[in-house]
Amino acid sequence: MKPDDTSSSWPRGFWNLMFTQFQGAFSDNALRWLVIFPVLASVVLTDAEKDGFASHASLLFAVPFLLFSTVGGWLADRFSKRSVMIGVKAAEIGIMLFAAVALYLENQSLQLAAICLMGVHSTAFAPAKYGIIPEVLEPTKLPSGNGVLELLTFIGIILGTFAGGWLAEALVHREGWSGILLASLALVGLFTSLGIAKVPAADPTKRFNWNIPGEIWSNLRIMKQDRDLWRANLGNTAFFFVATLVQINLALYAQKVFHLRPTEQAWLQAATSLGIGIGSVLAGRLSKGHIEYGLIPLGAGLMSSAGILLGWPGIEKPLFAGGLFLLGMGGGFFIVPVVSVLQHRPSPKTKGAVQGAASWLSWVGIAAAAISQTLLSGMAHLTYGQIFWVCSAVAACAGLFVTWTRPQAVSQMVKGWCGVRLK
Repeated sequence: MKPDDTSSSWPRGFWNLMFTQFQGAFSDNALRWLVIFPVLASVVLTDAEKDGFASHASLLFAVPFLLFSTVGGWLADRFSKRSVMIGVKAAEIGIMLFAAVALYLENQSLQLAAICLMGVHSTAFAPAKYGIIPEVLEPTKLPSGNGVLELLTFIGIILGTFAGGWLAEALVHREGWSGILLASLALVGLFTSLGIAKVPAADPTKRFNWNIPGEIWSNLRIMKQDRDLWRANLGNTAFFFVATLVQINLALYAQKVFHLRPTEQAWLQAATSLGIGIGSVLAGRLSKGHIEYGLIPLGAGLMSSAGILLGWPGIEKPLFAGGLFLLGMGGGFFIVPVVSVLQHRPSPKTKGAVQGAASWLSWVGIAAAAISQTLLSGMAHLTYGQIFWVCSAVAACAGLFVTWTRPQAVSQMVKGWCGVRLK
């Protein structure tokens, strides 16, 4: 029996985990956009400087994952994942108080440092968060559980983006109060984390490997021995590359092409996030208790088609918002089975290490997207619309790769929906 299991649909502690994740996603995005939006609205900075700042902010959030993801994986294996998450939420209170000081002083360098510290926070939180789900849920509930997780995560992103834009406008030159609010929310997140299901440490004797590059390489080799696990990691990396490039490019597109204020831009960010959330829940329901590989190429196809639409010259805002929603829905279809594979395939003693390595690869994708935005809009002289076409091409390649390596996935999915699933 799973820890804290009950006769109810979801075990006790599951919703505490979900709310804790929701609060973290909200606060991460509120802080980032609270810092980025005023810069994009500046009349003093050049377009190149604005592009660079948006990319650098996303890159600084990604750097801790690239440097310390193995630490997060080791913590998730060495200690109870619940204890790790409680400790991380306690640290978040201090980080947000530091952010409050940085915002009060209107010091961009300190604000970027706060974003980087939140990246460190998320580096430790992610392996424990994803690793604990298969410990508290039965395998048949993994797709649905991941669907709920992704839905609440992206609702948090939606509301956090709104909050960042609103606070950037409402509290001009009083931004310190925004930091105090985020610190208060971190305290709420700490209290909810106390209700997460108690689970034992997976490997209490596991020693920390100070050779971080060697540890990453070792974990990647473990994953590569399992074909499905390795392909899931590649898909996870591609997803986060596309998602990050879309998010950065969207903020710039909304400001430069549609001439929208931060709060108005938030509606477009929300369309993408809402699409991912709804797509994730639908993916969980369509999976019907198993990992549905056929949803991956279906999601990639939706993302690719939506990317072409977003880059269409002269597109109107309502159609553009619809394209963002479809892109997000495709992303939800794509990511739920991928995350379920990453959780289900590793052995109990290596789940944390695998999640840490998967997290490292995903943030390689995020860092690559931040760098690509600068290169594509700068050296390559692509328009913001054409950068959406680059996102479309990457999604198409991911879908074709899955179709090539697992050619029967879509047909099996369709037959399963029709009640004649192949054994």
